[in-house]
Amino acid sequence: MDTFTHLLEGFSTALSPINLLWVTIGAVLGTAVGVLPGLGSAMAVALLLPITFSLDPTGAFIMFAGVYYGGLFGDSISGILLNTPGNSSAIASTFEGHKMALDGRAPQALATAAIGAVIGGLIATTLVAFGAPYMAQLATNFGSAEFFALAVFAFVATSAVVADSVLKGLAALVIGLAVAMIGIEPQSGASRFTMGIPELFDGVSIITVTVGLLALGEVLRVASTARRKGPETSINSKGRPFLSRAEFRKALPAWLRGTGFGLPFGVIPVGGSEIPTFLAYGNERRLDRKRRNPEFGRGAIRGVAAPEAAGNATSGTAMGALLTLGLPTSATAAIMLAAFQQYGMQPGPLMFDRNGDLAWALIASLFVGLVVLVILNMPFASIWARLLLIPRPYLYAGIATFCAFGVYANSTSLVDLGLLLAFGLLGLLMRRYEVPVAPVLIAAILGPMAETELTRTLAVSEGSLTALAASPITITIYLALFATIGGVLISRLRARRSVDV
Repeated sequence: MDTFTHLLEGFSTALSPINLLWVTIGAVLGTAVGVLPGLGSAMAVALLLPITFSLDPTGAFIMFAGVYYGGLFGDSISGILLNTPGNSSAIASTFEGHKMALDGRAPQALATAAIGAVIGGLIATTLVAFGAPYMAQLATNFGSAEFFALAVFAFVATSAVVADSVLKGLAALVIGLAVAMIGIEPQSGASRFTMGIPELFDGVSIITVTVGLLALGEVLRVASTARRKGPETSINSKGRPFLSRAEFRKALPAWLRGTGFGLPFGVIPVGGSEIPTFLAYGNERRLDRKRRNPEFGRGAIRGVAAPEAAGNATSGTAMGALLTLGLPTSATAAIMLAAFQQYGMQPGPLMFDRNGDLAWALIASLFVGLVVLVILNMPFASIWARLLLIPRPYLYAGIATFCAFGVYANSTSLVDLGLLLAFGLLGLLMRRYEVPVAPVLIAAILGPMAETELTRTLAVSEGSLTALAASPITITIYLALFATIGGVLISRLRARRSVDV
């Protein structure tokens, strides 16, 4: 009953005129950035991060809710219309979605994606709303050793799973930890990797890291490959932006099955929603082979419905893990954690006690954001597609300028602009050599917390390493880590074998 009351209070905040405006602006901006190939939802949040600091915390996070879900659907628009997904989480939707578009059913494919995103997000957000307080209560039993174990879970699981090569994942983890160590060491007061530059004594702003690696790195990658790519052809997206009764009956079971795949992956730090979307797609394809008239390969609506629902369900439960445990399970969640830290808040077991008003308003705004997503995207998908007509040089030059303005507005430091360029070049190199970015972000954000909790645990235990795995919770986390890595790797291999498009 308390949960219901708190949720209603959250809705009263989220539905105020000014906050409705923020969530709508967030959804519009998130969709606009997400629809551009290569940018995606994580980059939408990173790019718009500096803007939100001029708002009060509640307004800022409500705007983030719109950006979060808007960016997720924007990823799919370019994938369906151009066969160029905005983010890797939209790849599975592209297989059948683009075939539907080529077959003259682009509006139906976009409608399927939008409804699937809403169903997956709605179920996941409902679970978060009613389950988060209990998870937070459970998490109050966590001490230093348990939080360090959680950080190790996030580090190892993310770096081992998101890259094809474990070595590349671990290399990205080391880079992130090195970035996290820049500044004054809190215990001894010694400076680390500062090169005597005073602006680095407090460490590197996570905004500079995320905007440089994600946004500027992508801009530099596009600029370096611009001459090699031929002109892209978009598909007419005008037409019936809703589903017939027969199409809805086909898609509904796939939406629900896809949601089932996506829900558990939101609380596992595997770097995002790529794995559940491929699992959901592979499952639908396997079921399709058993039907009398298989449709996959010719634009099957179930091939769009399941991965879209899975992707949004994963993102929804990822928000629950972030709010209750302070555990970012994807690059987007890591950026959201950085936003909380910039406002002096730490998501975790005490989040609902110390910042309950904001937490419930954020959860309520996730529901509101889903409704806004449908209103914006069902009838206006063709308008979003027009963004793809903007010439790439103008578009990416504007994004680069936006990155520089955002970082400078946040810090008013020329050193940060130099760091922005350095991280942009690092992001370019990582993309060129296929080194994942997510482990860098998660290590850079969670690194200081892991170091503090490790030091505290060793200090209390007088240097005994056994204290790191002495409680049932830490043992369970480490066992879950090994089980997750094994299980996800096996599932990934199966998904790859089943995808033969």
